[in-house]
Amino acid sequence: MPRTPRSASLAWLRERGMGASILVSAISAAFGVILISATGYIGAMLRADPYIGNSGTLAFVLGFMTFILVGVAVYVAAIVTANTFSTVVAGRTRRIALLRLIGASAQSQRGEVARQGLVVGAIGAFLGLVIGTGLAAGGVVLTNALLGLTDVSYAVAQPVVLIPAVVVALTTWVAAWAGSRRVLSVTPLQALGGSVEATREQVVRRPARNAAAIVLFAIGAALLAVGVLVGLVSPLGVLVGFVGGILSFTGIAIGATLVMPPVLRLVGRAFGRSATARLAAENALRYPERSSRMAIGVVMGVTLVTMFAVAIESTKAVMTAAAGGEMPRELGTVLDTFSSIMMGLVAVSAVIAAVGLVNLLTLGVVQRRRELGLLRALGLSNAQVRRLVLLEAAHVTIAAVATGLVLGVAYGWAGAQSLLGSVPVNPDAPSAPHLVWPALPLWPIVAIVVATAVLTLIAAVVPTRLATRVAPVAALAE
Repeated sequence: MPRTPRSASLAWLRERGMGASILVSAISAAFGVILISATGYIGAMLRADPYIGNSGTLAFVLGFMTFILVGVAVYVAAIVTANTFSTVVAGRTRRIALLRLIGASAQSQRGEVARQGLVVGAIGAFLGLVIGTGLAAGGVVLTNALLGLTDVSYAVAQPVVLIPAVVVALTTWVAAWAGSRRVLSVTPLQALGGSVEATREQVVRRPARNAAAIVLFAIGAALLAVGVLVGLVSPLGVLVGFVGGILSFTGIAIGATLVMPPVLRLVGRAFGRSATARLAAENALRYPERSSRMAIGVVMGVTLVTMFAVAIESTKAVMTAAAGGEMPRELGTVLDTFSSIMMGLVAVSAVIAAVGLVNLLTLGVVQRRRELGLLRALGLSNAQVRRLVLLEAAHVTIAAVATGLVLGVAYGWAGAQSLLGSVPVNPDAPSAPHLVWPALPLWPIVAIVVATAVLTLIAAVVPTRLATRVAPVAALAE
C-alpha cells in the first residue's frame, strides 16, 4: 500500500532514537505535572489546618523545591535530547551531504531537525501531561481515602499543569536545534561516507566551544566558593551556591570532550591487554564526542543522587552534633522521610539519564555497522564483537560513575556548607562559623554502583544483538 504524503512526512519518527526522545519528554512532563499537583495538594492540606494554614514560609519552601526539582529534570532531559539529536545527525551525514550536493542549504537542514525536535517534544509533552494528570488525580483520591481527609479538596486539572508540558516541548525544540549544529559542518563530499563523528583532532580544534566551557565552569566555581563563604554567616549562601552549581556543571557538560577522555583513558587501563579490551578502550578515545555524549547523562544522574545523599547525610551529622551527640527521634524521622522523598524525586532525573545512555549506545552501534562488519570480516567472532560492545558500554559507564561520584561529593559538600556553615554545632558554645565535613552515605553509593552495573548490562543487550545480526558482506556494502 503506497504511503500518503502525510505518513511519508512523519516517517522519520520511526528512526532509532526518536522513540527514546519522546519517552524522555514524557517522563519530564509527567514528573512536572505530578510534582506541581503534589505541591498544590500539600498546600491545600496546610490551608485546611487552622494553625499553619497561613504560613507563607511553608508555601515559599514548597514552591521553591518544586521549581528546583522540575528545573533539574528539564535540564537533564535537555542535555540528553541534545546529545540524542547530535548522534542522529551524525548518522544522517550521508543523506544530509547528498541533499547539500543537490542544492539544499545547511540552515534548511538544521531547521528540519529543529522542527522534528518540536514534534517529538510536543508528542512526549502531551503524553506526559495525560499520564501525569491521571496519576496525580489517582494519588489525590488515594491519599484522601487513606488519611480520611474530608475537608481537603484539590482539583488536579488546572491551567498550571500545562506549564511543565509547554516548557518540555519548547526545551526539546531548543535542544534539537543545539544538537543539530553539526549539520553546518557537513560537506557534499561526505555523501560518499557514512556516519561521521568528530575525531580527537577535530575536537581539540574547537577553541570557541572549549573556551565557553572553561569560562562557564570558572564562573560557576567562583559562585560556589562565594556561596560557601556567605554560608558561614547566613543559610542564604545556598542560593548563590545553587546558581554556581548550575553554571559550573553546564561548563562540564559543554566541555565533556575535555573532561571525559582522561577519565576514559584511566579506566581503559583496568580492562586488561587483550585485543578486544584494547580495541574497546581505543574506540572510546578515538571519537571522544560520541563517548562523552553517552557518559555525560550518566554523570548527571550519578552526580544528582550522590549530591543529595551527601548533603542530607551531612545535615544529619550537623543536627546530631547540635543536639549534643544524639539526634531526637522525631527529628531523625523527619529527616529520614525527607531524605527518602528527595532521593525518589531526584531518581527521576537519573532514569532520564539512563534512558539516554541506552538510546545513545544503541544508536552508536547502528551507525557503526560498517565498522563492525569489517571487524567480523577480519576474523572476529560474534562472541568477540558482543564482548567488544559490552566492554565499550562498561568503559563509558564506569568512567561516568567515577566522575559523577567525585562531582556529587563536591557539590553535596558545597551545598551543605553553604546552608549549614552558620548553624551552631556545639549548643553550649557561642555561635560561630564552622566547617561542615562531608558525610559519605554507604548504602546510596552502593546502590548507585549496583544500579549502574545492571544498567550497563541492560543497555548492552539490544546493541550486542544488533552488532551481530547483519552479515559482514551486507554491512560493508552499506
